[in-house]
Amino acid sequence: MDGTTPTTLDLGPQALIVARLAEGVGEDQLEAPTPCPEYAVHNMLGHLVGLATAFRDAGRKDLGATTDTSPTAAVPDVGPGWRETLPRVLDELAEAWRDPAAWSGQTRAGGVALPGAVAGAVAVDELVIHGWDLARATGQEYEPDAAALRASYEFLLAAAEEPSRGDIFGPVVPVADDAPLLDRTVGLSGRDPGWKP
Repeated sequence: MDGTTPTTLDLGPQALIVARLAEGVGEDQLEAPTPCPEYAVHNMLGHLVGLATAFRDAGRKDLGATTDTSPTAAVPDVGPGWRETLPRVLDELAEAWRDPAAWSGQTRAGGVALPGAVAGAVAVDELVIHGWDLARATGQEYEPDAAALRASYEFLLAAAEEPSRGDIFGPVVPVADDAPLLDRTVGLSGRDPGWKP
């Protein structure tokens, strides 16, 4: 462990927050823009379904099509049953990562082999940052789970100096050192904390 990757963390509270945000999305908001320029809200929801499924299976070490597909292979979208599917797979994701075995050994996600602890940290970060994306795009209040937010910040801070960072995140957006932790985390992810639709 390098001190920036949690050995274990309950993803349940953050997964529930994301599920509640998704529940609050109106049908008239599905075409609205998000902080990810290539994604409308319906694409973001599709991405959340896909990542929850992939990281659920990565945690279970159930490797196959869901863990081998690159997230950039196609622009995601939601199917007609997404309102039932998304909360279910988010719950399954959290349950998979409650098993300490998920955080050990090797696994795969997005077609990349990586240690279980790193995959868990990525899953936490995805839930925190895309929760913010969804909340901003749909005008909802957002207070992420405190432990998940801290883990996301530490993960992104460690990644800020990585030479390959541009393959995953946009350039760091400078944010004041005394800004709220969520704003600093969002800035590290390559997003402008002041973004509005």
